[in-house]
Amino acid sequence: MPAMPIASPIAPVSVAQGFNKIKVLAHRTPEDSGNGDGFLSLADYRDGGIFLAHYAGNSEWERHPKGDEMVMVMEGETSLILLHNGQEIRNPMSQGMLLVVPQNMWHRFESPQPVKIMTITPQPTDHSVKRPI
Repeated sequence: MPAMPIASPIAPVSVAQGFNKIKVLAHRTPEDSGNGDGFLSLADYRDGGIFLAHYAGNSEWERHPKGDEMVMVMEGETSLILLHNGQEIRNPMSQGMLLVVPQNMWHRFESPQPVKIMTITPQPTDHSVKRPI
């Protein structure tokens, strides 16, 4: 009797198929928590995960106290705003661009038109609707 193939716990995932599962969140506001329409957890990774987002609008402030976050624009444009020494630093980003947000740095997104973003995000994540001090 031939041996049965063993399913590997390590397997590729399709980013494109992940985005196909997401319904665009057309009017994101800082009060949206990143759950439901527009967001998908694609895979576990270290102490967090790989996440997909498809939305237009503005996010809340967030930071990641346990590590850096990698943000990559897959389609469209956004501004990733970092809060550094009390100053907001605006980083315009378009398709194919990535930025590593340093550990514990507050940041947010402004995306007037729909954008697709992939992140590698450590957990937990702190959120703030109002600009942190």
